[in-house]
Amino acid sequence: MSLTADQLRTALDHVASIEPNLAAALVQVGYPEPRGRPRGAATMMRAIVGQQVSVKAAASIWAKLESACGGDMDDFARVAATPVETLRSAGLSGQKASYVHGLAAAIAGGHIDFAALPADDEAAIVALTAIKGIGRWSAEIYLLFAEGRPDVFPAGDLAVQIQLGKIMGLDSRPTEKQTRLLVEPWRPHRGALAVFLWHHYNIVAL
Repeated sequence: MSLTADQLRTALDHVASIEPNLAAALVQVGYPEPRGRPRGAATMMRAIVGQQVSVKAAASIWAKLESACGGDMDDFARVAATPVETLRSAGLSGQKASYVHGLAAAIAGGHIDFAALPADDEAAIVALTAIKGIGRWSAEIYLLFAEGRPDVFPAGDLAVQIQLGKIMGLDSRPTEKQTRLLVEPWRPHRGALAVFLWHHYNIVAL
């Protein structure tokens, strides 16, 4: 699930109405297309597997993991019962293998339910980051793209920081803390803003 095209347009129009720099950037590159991922634990597990590797490499590793875990990565009890060394043999680093194993164990043990995360965004982030291997950025990306939460803003993302700095005419890239402060006035539309900043980055950087 993701923010719809109408939600993106409405939110960005609102922010543009109060921020001239954003309005100018919106005229420059237009509205972004919706970006979504399936809701559920498998999406988070795929995110862990895909960190810092190419899309092609991630797909290859995932296929090997499915084979190593009996053909079904959605059977989290089976994944949790698979030795970490077996997960590593699929192409994961030792750290990633431990993260995948830990996430599967947390789901199988009922310590987290991706179908019933807290409605409060910050509480949901806390619940997700309690699992070893899930950082704040990963939690925010999941909530934005898999659950379509309208005000989740991954301020630690490098592209988000770069484009926000450019759009706002800053001399240097803002820090994560500065980025959060800059977008604070645009609640509750910060999720659409994040999607727009990636859109702006992809077009302007070409």
